[in-house]
Amino acid sequence: MAPNPLHLGVALDGAGWHPAAWREPNSRPAELFGPAYWTDLVTTAQRGLLDFVTLDDSLAVPGPRHGRDDGAVDQVRARIDAHLIAARVAPVTRHIGLIPTVTTTHTEPFHVSTAIATLDYTSRGRAGWQVRVSATAAEAAHFGRRVAPELTVAEIAAAAASGTFPEHVRELFDEAADAVEVARRLWDSWEDDAEIREVPTRRFIDRDKLHYIDFEGRFFSVRGPSITPRPPQGQPVVTALAHAPLIYEFAARAADLVFVTPGRAAGPAPILAQVAAAADRVGRTGERLRVYADLVVFLDTDAESGPQRLARLNETAGSEFDSDAAVFAGSADELADLLTAWSGQGIDGFRLRPGVAVDDLAAVADRLVPALQRRGLFRTGYPDGSLRGLLGLPTTVPNRYATA
Repeated sequence: MAPNPLHLGVALDGAGWHPAAWREPNSRPAELFGPAYWTDLVTTAQRGLLDFVTLDDSLAVPGPRHGRDDGAVDQVRARIDAHLIAARVAPVTRHIGLIPTVTTTHTEPFHVSTAIATLDYTSRGRAGWQVRVSATAAEAAHFGRRVAPELTVAEIAAAAASGTFPEHVRELFDEAADAVEVARRLWDSWEDDAEIREVPTRRFIDRDKLHYIDFEGRFFSVRGPSITPRPPQGQPVVTALAHAPLIYEFAARAADLVFVTPGRAAGPAPILAQVAAAADRVGRTGERLRVYADLVVFLDTDAESGPQRLARLNETAGSEFDSDAAVFAGSADELADLLTAWSGQGIDGFRLRPGVAVDDLAAVADRLVPALQRRGLFRTGYPDGSLRGLLGLPTTVPNRYATA
């Protein structure tokens, strides 16, 4: 295998990233909210030896990318909780990383920290967290504790295109950075050997190895310690999806890994430069931020080519597919060429979004991975260890509160 093998994960969202995906013959729409469907998807990804799956989630009803619910009834307009999906599949998988999306806005970091720590225990060191913010008035209305300005469709699209965000959105990313910092401190609030479990002396914990975090910030005041012992990884993997300098800065402040969306024409170089500049601006030190490129994929099958499948899905939906990420439609070998080229330009890894979850994930596992293995660019078996180790992150993370 090559000295720097590819890192490869998949992003799962309902029946797939194309709005007509649920209408495909293999898509199992009646099972979208049942455990067997999600277990089958994740075990397929594990069969393909992938690094991780991310599980998409938000506080909004799935719908148009930039805008309010359009009332369409021919698309999936519901979802189930990503963290609970990860908790369900953790005991029946062994190697693959599990990264649910959990929103920081309207959510207390103490709860998030214990949830992700618990997932790290139930998965035996394979947990991560994709951080998301919630910026809409409709999502704020679910909770009634704060008011968010109502942005028009044009304002949302303009902000996404220009990277110039309203002040309240900037505050959401500042809040999210504080939420991640609180969670990380809570993960460290128990030293690794704080649990004694000495039955003869009747001592389960060493209280001297539990620590108050005493976090005081603009958005949170959290004393700690956590109610959950330090996770097996010490620090579960924190990720973020970013499209603009503001969010690159957030990722550089808070995350281990950032998902970005290069265009096919420009490639990853411009975004890599922006991410590096963002890391410089926020003064990131220590371990560098890993950068993974997102691609929506429609791969060839025995029956149809990828472009034919995408064209048919678009016809079924009645509109051209639109995505924040670049769209690839073609053969596994052609995709392997693209991944190889982008990897050579400095991308650390890739997160593929299956256009149709069942069909394209199977094609990734059964067609793309063998194509990469033939080139010596992908593993032929899983190593033992944690998600951090699988991603090449330090597996021993010092505890900031340890006294020895």
